[in-house]
Amino acid sequence: MAKLTPLQIGKVSIGGQRPAFILGPCVMESEKFVRRMAKKIAQTCASEDVDLIFKASYDKANRTSVRSFRGIGAREGCDILADIGRELKIPVTTDVHSPAEAEIAGEKIDLLQIPAFLCRQTDLLRAAAQTGRAINVKKGQFLAPWDVRNIAEKLIAFGNSPFCFTERGTTFGYNNLIADMRSLYWMRDAGYHVIFDATHSVQRPGGAGNSTSGDGILAPVLARAAMAAGCDGIFMEVHENPRRALSDGPNQVRLNDLPKQLRMLKAIHAVVSSGSGGA
Repeated sequence: MAKLTPLQIGKVSIGGQRPAFILGPCVMESEKFVRRMAKKIAQTCASEDVDLIFKASYDKANRTSVRSFRGIGAREGCDILADIGRELKIPVTTDVHSPAEAEIAGEKIDLLQIPAFLCRQTDLLRAAAQTGRAINVKKGQFLAPWDVRNIAEKLIAFGNSPFCFTERGTTFGYNNLIADMRSLYWMRDAGYHVIFDATHSVQRPGGAGNSTSGDGILAPVLARAAMAAGCDGIFMEVHENPRRALSDGPNQVRLNDLPKQLRMLKAIHAVVSSGSGGA
């Protein structure tokens, strides 16, 4: 695969010599909760010497049920995230769902995330590009790996070149997804930085009737496979108690399990980058 120029997000390089880790809870359950999670995750990453981009969503706009918890709102959420980033000296990211939200987030958020279901929305891509911020586009569950080229062409046409893509599984059948590791190679070979989303790839969308279920125990397994395949980083949602999470609990990694997962992923990356394995 061709060597790509690293994408710099604050002090974190996506595609550099070290893997990038996008970690955090699915949703901001409260300000107190997200600050506590950010501090604990940052401490863990510092202890394990890994590069962190902290992630949390201020709104989960595509929840399965109208009764599901969504979040605390764009402006308040972005203010909290920006404050966390300043306090802990780490870059932060969150997902945006409309041009108006992209404008709000673009004022304070280091990396704007485009949700998978919205990855081809031209107006949203244009608004995100116009902020001048780096962009992480989640590849839609309905897209083939080579289809991201059209998204890339839109972003470049709108004047944005610092972007990456995240593989988060492909629709496989009723209430199920499958992670195709070939996708990582193909998108990387096409000239794009690629992150692997381990937790959303084990979702079973709508699998619990009025909520999403999933196989969280498999998230670290897929993360290790993706790192061995040569991706630029890993996205994992992390919660102190996934069983009590207000969104996507079945897919999230337990905070207490994070150190050993990071150590394994670092070891795999070291082997791959040394030329002893990977694609």
